[in-house]
Amino acid sequence: MTLSLRPLLERLRALTAALPWRPRSRPSRLGTTQASGSLPAREDPALVPIAASPQAPAVLGSGAASGSGRSAAALPGALRARLGRLPSLPGGLRPWFTLASLGFVMAALVGNARPLLQLGLDLQGWLWLVLGVGFSLLSVVVNGLAWSVLLRWLGLRPRWEASVTHFMETNLRKFLPGGIWHLAARVQALRRGTGGVELPQSAARSLLLVVLEPLLAAIAALALVGLGGWQGGLGLAALLPLGLLNPRWLEPLLARLERRKARDLAGELGGELADPETAALAAAATEPPLPGYPWPPLLAQLAFLLLRFAGFACCVWAFDLQLSLPWTTWLSGFALAWTVGLVVPGAPGGLGVFEAVLLLRLGGGLAAAPLLAVALSYRLVATLGDVLASLLADLDGRLARGGPGLPSQ
Repeated sequence: MTLSLRPLLERLRALTAALPWRPRSRPSRLGTTQASGSLPAREDPALVPIAASPQAPAVLGSGAASGSGRSAAALPGALRARLGRLPSLPGGLRPWFTLASLGFVMAALVGNARPLLQLGLDLQGWLWLVLGVGFSLLSVVVNGLAWSVLLRWLGLRPRWEASVTHFMETNLRKFLPGGIWHLAARVQALRRGTGGVELPQSAARSLLLVVLEPLLAAIAALALVGLGGWQGGLGLAALLPLGLLNPRWLEPLLARLERRKARDLAGELGGELADPETAALAAAATEPPLPGYPWPPLLAQLAFLLLRFAGFACCVWAFDLQLSLPWTTWLSGFALAWTVGLVVPGAPGGLGVFEAVLLLRLGGGLAAAPLLAVALSYRLVATLGDVLASLLADLDGRLARGGPGLPSQ
């Protein structure tokens, strides 16, 4: 029986030795090679077939540090590739933000239709709304002054009256679909040397101005959010962006924002802005450094926002809600909603986004119906202020040019 089994065992041993998953040498945990004749080290049996595969020696034979370095370097690319395979939303994020915010406001209107119809305004309430329109109109003028202060801070020597008038004329274009036409008009005026500047500006400097102005406004509004107190840490977090205005951090941030804005404006303006990367590199290579911390334009933006809030406060007084919440809470909620409406890619002018954020932020301490009435009345008041500012600027321009039907000067 033994003689009959010996040839079979020898044959099985030879077949086992010829299998591809049993290597003659294997890498140890430290990356060194161990000969088959030496004492075998304790290893995970699952590693033996991997080490024998044709791709494994290049990975396991190198050091652990280099392998982990390659894995870390490949991780961002793999993540981008994986995210790129995700289905994109039709039309991009902007229309979906708009639909979500408008849908939320419409749901609030439907849910509070009866209480809203029961709210009424007396003569004093209507007078408060008229006063709110006046504050909104004045805020647009101050916003134009803040734009001129920014031009002056960057050394462009603006003609103040023409600069403010041009800002008021283009301000109403923010309500056009796309939300970039007011910026496109200002970039064109800067590149032509019109709109209140003495000399034509480069595409890089024009991009810098149209990017820096809303950034300063957003940071100023966040600073006002901090006046509402701790707010679970939100008050402190809202003050942190003030540190971004240090030129050391502001210049790289502006370079990134300029690239993004150049992509938005390239189709409308073309020319030097047709290649966003080229425009951004030109800005970094040719533009002088910032003069320092932008205190003058930042304080001017704060004055604009306080006047904007004055128009909102008139709507609060119109519905007799001035005692419902502290004024610091009203100011903090307004500033947060205004900031989100500015930076979130929603409807033009922040339509729907401002109202939704205001309802979510202040709805816990106030009934939904009167708060919704304040938000909608402020939207009407602010829009009327913008329209009146644009009409006055156009009328002033016609008077200066001696337009048709007007006496020449």
